[in-house]
Order: sequence, then structure tokens, then C-alpha cells
Amino acid sequence: MSPVSRTHGAAAKPAIARRSSNLSGTARIPGDKSISHRSFMFGGLASGETRITGLLEGEDVINTGKAMQAMGAKIRKEGDVWIIQGTGNGALLAPEAPLDFGNAGTGCRLTMGLVGVYDFDSTFIGDASLTKRPMGRVLDPLRQMGVQVKAEAGDRLPVTLHGPLTPAPITYRVPMASAQVKSAVLLAGLNTPGITTVIEPVMTRDHTEKMLQGFGADLTVETDADGVRTIRLAGRGKLTGQTIDVPGDPSSTAFPLVAALLVPGSDITIVNVLMNPTRTGLILTLQDMGADIEVLNPRNAGGEDVADLRVRHSELKGVTVPEDRAPSMIDEYPVLAVAAAFAKGETVMNGLEELRVKESDRLSAVANGLKLNGVDCDEGESSLLVRGRPDGKGLGNAAGEAVATHLDHRIAMSFLIMGLASEHPVTVDDATMIATSFPEFMDLMTRLGAKIEIKDGASA
Repeated sequence: MSPVSRTHGAAAKPAIARRSSNLSGTARIPGDKSISHRSFMFGGLASGETRITGLLEGEDVINTGKAMQAMGAKIRKEGDVWIIQGTGNGALLAPEAPLDFGNAGTGCRLTMGLVGVYDFDSTFIGDASLTKRPMGRVLDPLRQMGVQVKAEAGDRLPVTLHGPLTPAPITYRVPMASAQVKSAVLLAGLNTPGITTVIEPVMTRDHTEKMLQGFGADLTVETDADGVRTIRLAGRGKLTGQTIDVPGDPSSTAFPLVAALLVPGSDITIVNVLMNPTRTGLILTLQDMGADIEVLNPRNAGGEDVADLRVRHSELKGVTVPEDRAPSMIDEYPVLAVAAAFAKGETVMNGLEELRVKESDRLSAVANGLKLNGVDCDEGESSLLVRGRPDGKGLGNAAGEAVATHLDHRIAMSFLIMGLASEHPVTVDDATMIATSFPEFMDLMTRLGAKIEIKDGASA
């Protein structure tokens, strides 16, 4: 099934980025990761045929597809189209072997919700990075629904789930801003009789709700005067296969977008970008900083807002990022911190505690990488303050010391973007894991004019 090879366990490949100029051209970003995961999941569960174009073919998403195949979905690719014959809601089969999610936190946590309530064993495993990540936030509501959980200390992988004969619907107030937790509970509700209710005090990305409605689920959303959302899902309904064109991933868009803002003389256009309001925090923040980002041809595609973005080199100024924006840009803080390193004055980012439990402790990984490359910054318990150097003078690492990426694709890509505008080159210790979310990153950036290359043993 897989057009990509697995990288976990592969030898590390350092990469280096050097000062560049005049990035130009048009880029089409690979499909949105969140929507791609859910396309495989809901297509694999729905009755009939689902056809997907624009799917992100990174390893994380492919691992979700493999998990759905292991539970009875039939998935094949013809040309650019992925075609899925789903099992029908409530008809997943017990997997014969552990489900290996590699590096994919989203795929793992959402599938736990989807299959955990079934009356059979399912075991979840992953790579070294995913095995360190806490799963309790998803396992706690599943336990309330009657799911038996066997897990390593601290609710970490490997995890084995066994659902009850009849799961109990719950009303669950999400304790932290997490689309994964919300989605896992809703997906568990698909095979639970009665109404499963999720109360979300702070809105997070809403692809699960929109896509489930598109597949025919009986799902309603109410928002009260305080912005608290109540989502109700009637269980054991029918889902029907759909045709999906996956829009471009805003988190991947962030890398060429920030590169064009920082590299003098740049003018690029990024087409087909998902502009769902729960995902545009980075664009709003960069515009607050003075970024020249023009939104072209806004349109609706499959229930989602999509547009093209024209981005030109800009003189950025530091800002204090509103804390309530964090859920809409949690994956973009590493590359925002890089943009802040070239902004005039101080940029203050608060409410970042969620970054400590990502693929790596992203907050300390970013702060350490910035310091290694000459950036003046302060790391707090849940905050980061960056003092910028608009001319990039002294930034980078002339000695070639490498940023520790901790197997984290967003750390690797963010610091490679930094090297395009800093005085000295920036090196990262490994670029292989970029394939988990953005396999085309190197080719796309070099086509725009960026000087990025995988380091071999001979060259500096």
C-alpha cells in the first residue's frame, strides 16, 4: 500500500541550510495531515466507497491507513486517487497483530477512540518518540465508557484495549485544549448506543465534527455565549462513503511562508491552503508582526475554507501573541520562534504547556536550538520570549554544531528555515523524520531557491 518507506530506525541524515536570496515561484503544499488521517479512518469505517485526492502521503498518515486495513478496510491507490471500501460503522474486525503507528500521535490517539470500545483486543505500538508520549488523556474517557486498558507506566505505549459488550455513552468535558481528545471520544461514540456528548471550553480544530457530518453522522454542535461548545453524537448510525479533495496543510504551509518573509527579495505564491479558522493562528500572528501575506481566491471545498497565499519578504516586528490563539497554532510555534529571531524587538509567546508533550519536548527543543544559533531567548515553564536580530547578524552556527531534533519533524524543518536568513549556516542533526509529515519539503524549498541540502560525510 505504501509509497513511502518507514524511517524509524533508519540512520540519521544531518542537513544544512545556508543564507539564500530571492525565493520565488508557486508551491502546492501536500494535503492537510489532520484531514488526511480522518479521511482514511472515516473512509475505512463508512459503508461503500470513499475516494480521496490530495492525501498527504507521509508516513504518519500511511500508518493510519495500514491500521484501518488491519481492521477490515480495503485500500488501494489508482493514479492520484486513493479508493477505500469501508467496513460499515460498527463492523471493524479485530486486528491480528499490534497496530504500529510509528511517529503518529494523531493516528494513534484517534484510532484508540475508534476501536477501543469494540469487544475485542487491540494493541497499539509506536516508535521511540511516540512510546514516550502520554496516552492517558485519551485512555481516561475510554475507561469511563467501560474500556479495559493495559498500558505501560504513565499510560504509555504499548497499550492494549478491550471494549465492553455494550459501551456506555458519556458526557465528557475536555480538560485541556486538545482536538485529539475530543475526536477520540466522538469516535468512540460512533459504536456506542445513545448520545455521546463532548463539552469543549476552548475551541480546537473541528475537522472531526465537519467530516463526520459529511459522512452522514447524526452530530450537532451548540456554542453558548461564553464560547463553550457542546457536541452531541448519536451512536451506531450509518456512515456513507464520500469523495474528498484534501486541502493543503496549514502547518506545512508555515515553512515556505516564513522562509519567504525572512529571505530578502522573496515573492512566492502557495496554492490550495486550508484556511479553517481553527488553524490560521500563525497567519494572524505574522500579519500582526507586519508580514505581507495576501489571501487570494478564497473559496469553499468540501465544507472547508481554502485560499491561495501570496507572501513577500517583510520587515517583522515583535509582538505578544494572544494566549487564546495557542490552540489554533500549537504546531506552528517552532517556526514562529524562528520568525521572531529576525523580528525587531521582543516576541512573547505564552500558554505553551502543550508543546512539552509533542513529538519531543518542543518548547525546550526550540529554546536550545535558538540558543545554539545565537538567538537571545528565555524559556519559561509554558512560555518563550525571543529578542530578534532583523539583519540576522551573528545568527546561525559557524562551527557547524547541529540542532538536536529529538526525532521531531517540525523542529528539523523550522531550523532549516532559520538557516536561509541567518549570517552563518544552520545544521540539524537529522532530517529523515521530515518524511512523516512533509516528504516533499526539501524538493519544494530548493525549487523556490532555498539553499538546503542533506549533509554527506565529505562536505561541511
